[in-house]
Amino acid sequence: MKRLFLSVAAACIACTAAAGEGMWLLPYLQRMNIADMQAKGCLLPADAIYSVDKGSLKDAVVIFGGGCTGEIVSPRGLLFTNHHCGYGSIQALSSVENDYLKNGFWAMSPAEEIPAPGLEVRFVRRIVDATADVLGSVPDIAGGEERERMVQARVGELEKRLAGEHPGMEVVVKPFFGGNRYFAFVMEVYTDVRLVGTPPTSIGKFGGDTDNWMWPRHTGDFSIFRVYAGPDNRPAAYSPANVPYRTDNYLKVSLDGYGEGDFAMIMGFPGTTQRYMTSYEIDRMLEVENPQRIFIRGERQAILKERMASSDEVRIQYAAKYAQSSNYWKNSIGMSRGIRKLGVKAQKEAREEAFRQWAAANTLPEEGYVRALDDIRESVEGSLPAFAERQFLSEAFLRAVELLRIASSAEAARPGKRGSEAREAAERKFRDFYKDYDPETDRRVARRMVEIAYEHLKERPSFYAEWIEERFLGDAAAYVDWVYDNSVFADEARGTAYLKKPSEKVYRNDPAVAMYRSIAERYEAARAEERRHALQFADGHRRYIAGLMRMEPDRPWASDANFTIRLTYGNVLPYRPCDGVKYDYRTTLKGVIEKEDPKNPEEFTVPEKLKSLYAARDFGCYADARGELPTCFLADCDITGGNSGSPVMNARGELIGLAFDGNWEAMSGDVAFEPELQRTIAVDIRYVLFIVDKFAGAGWLLEELGLERN
Repeated sequence: MKRLFLSVAAACIACTAAAGEGMWLLPYLQRMNIADMQAKGCLLPADAIYSVDKGSLKDAVVIFGGGCTGEIVSPRGLLFTNHHCGYGSIQALSSVENDYLKNGFWAMSPAEEIPAPGLEVRFVRRIVDATADVLGSVPDIAGGEERERMVQARVGELEKRLAGEHPGMEVVVKPFFGGNRYFAFVMEVYTDVRLVGTPPTSIGKFGGDTDNWMWPRHTGDFSIFRVYAGPDNRPAAYSPANVPYRTDNYLKVSLDGYGEGDFAMIMGFPGTTQRYMTSYEIDRMLEVENPQRIFIRGERQAILKERMASSDEVRIQYAAKYAQSSNYWKNSIGMSRGIRKLGVKAQKEAREEAFRQWAAANTLPEEGYVRALDDIRESVEGSLPAFAERQFLSEAFLRAVELLRIASSAEAARPGKRGSEAREAAERKFRDFYKDYDPETDRRVARRMVEIAYEHLKERPSFYAEWIEERFLGDAAAYVDWVYDNSVFADEARGTAYLKKPSEKVYRNDPAVAMYRSIAERYEAARAEERRHALQFADGHRRYIAGLMRMEPDRPWASDANFTIRLTYGNVLPYRPCDGVKYDYRTTLKGVIEKEDPKNPEEFTVPEKLKSLYAARDFGCYADARGELPTCFLADCDITGGNSGSPVMNARGELIGLAFDGNWEAMSGDVAFEPELQRTIAVDIRYVLFIVDKFAGAGWLLEELGLERN
């Protein structure tokens, strides 16, 4: 093994971490975190949270779908997650006749649970420190293409070996600390997942876009699913003969609540953080990346919102699409605001200057630390024009215009590809696409996207010159209308007919295909230019992180999030967002009633039954010590996207809530953690169970959880 990754390993585990900042790796828990956790109030030993050879809390926490966390809460595979995590599946199962988004859904027995096609749940069965396997024979001085080639070869070999040792499992090897360490994750993927219950949007999305990322919060952001398995308890494709997944590793639910200062911990799959981001990357984010995303998504969302208000069918079709786009749109607004307000760039510049001085005084040039920041700066500046163009094309066309996505999928359905896996995937995409597609909505979006791309792009896709300017004499709207009127893929009947009998002539002459290819050509050119600089950035980024750890060997370091299982912990706490203001750490149903706004029924409607339960004070065993029904609470734990649905646990490892958001004042947290401001927002498990029991009347689920109804 090489000295570099050994020194990085030592830096990772030599220090005792403090609560607050840190999405901690479970294999380091015993050596790095547990002492501090127990000092803060945790009552569990490390091996009750994570163990290599016996069941632990880790085994109850799963990847839900493609980007969220869930937790198993019963021995029969019952699963809790956020409402917004289940939203896509709930939307896909909804129709005008059965509007589960608007009205909610509650199975009153296992027989009524609804299969959710395409939904997957992943259990992490094994975590392997793969650093020696991947980097053991890679020289410290290797960089650029040489290092990339060597690392990828070893990653491939390791994934193949572990897959052979664990048949039927999914194996993923991921880099940590900028590629200074590697871990392998062996996962079991269950594909028969069924909807058990979801509150109506008026509860599950209460507050809508207005309250998103804000505190105080009163949202019942939860949904309930169940994992099913074959008779051997292993993954199996959907079948009526499948049975609920059986396990001894599930989270117990606590109705005891919490108080200010109580210990809290969260386990889940945080998606992406950039805590080692440099000042050069912050400039790119503030000046290019976020402004483009905010502008383009805002233009599209305005069109979607108008169309959704005009039709229940369109509302259902576009509900999940709008929510997904809007969430990151508002995140980008808050991120830019937080970075500027909190002076994050100046903090980064101060660290960079200290790093430069340390590297010059304490390292040799051939080690690479002296050049690390210059490599990052040169790669960011050199790739900036290509980065800006690629992102604009992605946001304005490839993400925004749905017709282009289905036209790109048609490539796999061309003649000669019949029977291939690619063609089968295309057929599935076609089926799913048209169910949630409104051509008129997409046409209006396309008109606006073509218009703004013309205004903002210096290098435009070729269809502007060849079609809009030459054949339509500059009339972009007429060009878009012609594309939608003549593309076989803009109409379900014609698109389905093409799929049944693909024609090379039809494909090559289709105007949507031509438009897509024109955009893809520019996109790939920009991406190729970015790739020219990417390896220089990777070398600089890796050396910068390794150097920081050498520079401050007594500081606890956590790797950036990369959608792998992590633990964060802290305390239930209020916060002060600004001078003279203090936010409490909890909210109650009283706040839901107070927020009702007849002028904004889309976001602040309170169901009549919920108002009746409040008026009667019929809270049962879910009330707190003050006799109020808790809804949401705060903890100073370190989470980000991907943690949605993560269990918030007390000192005994019992479930007290589901994490679903962060707070507006600390939106810069993915780049720089702000301990005085940063808070996790969670829905209280007592509010979840109150809705299940008192509101929905699905008390049979409480019995499965081992709770007595009151």
